[in-house]
Amino acid sequence: MSNGKVILLCGSPRREGNTAQVLGECVKVLEREGIETETIMLGEMRILSCTACGLCTSGECSLDDGLNEIIEKIREADGLIVGTPVYFGTARGDVAAALQRIGMVSMASDSFLSRKVGGPIAVARRGGHTATIQELLMFYLINDMIVPGSTYWNMVFGWAPGEAVNDEEGMRTVRRFAENVAFLVKKLR
Repeated sequence: MSNGKVILLCGSPRREGNTAQVLGECVKVLEREGIETETIMLGEMRILSCTACGLCTSGECSLDDGLNEIIEKIREADGLIVGTPVYFGTARGDVAAALQRIGMVSMASDSFLSRKVGGPIAVARRGGHTATIQELLMFYLINDMIVPGSTYWNMVFGWAPGEAVNDEEGMRTVRRFAENVAFLVKKLR
């Protein structure tokens, strides 16, 4: 019997960047806890913005850019963690666009996000973490999702690739967050 599955969306365009490395640590924790994971490199795609067409009542987005495949994976999973680098004090634009469309499809169709476990992680050189976390929390909370806490907010400091994993407090916070996601996923199954 499966302990559950968590999808991790990496908003960085850098496969080996800080955000990907931080999410890699989450994967280690989740898998150690018996949770299956899949990391999707959102930053390698060309995600379009919502056009407010109203056609998502079918359970799919009418835009054809690969997001429907991600929606299907999220629909089948127990949890969703979104990691993003901070650009100009906020999440990358394609991360926000993807989450808005994912949320619209869920709300307009079968509410597949309801009671999934997860939360956001923000990675930046110096600032903008708090605003980014708050921005992404809006997606989780309006979609009836369950967001566990940690020992601090899920923010990690780093600029050059590899610096973020050297932020001891940030990484300790993210690891505890991943443990809490795993704990809740298992409890809810």
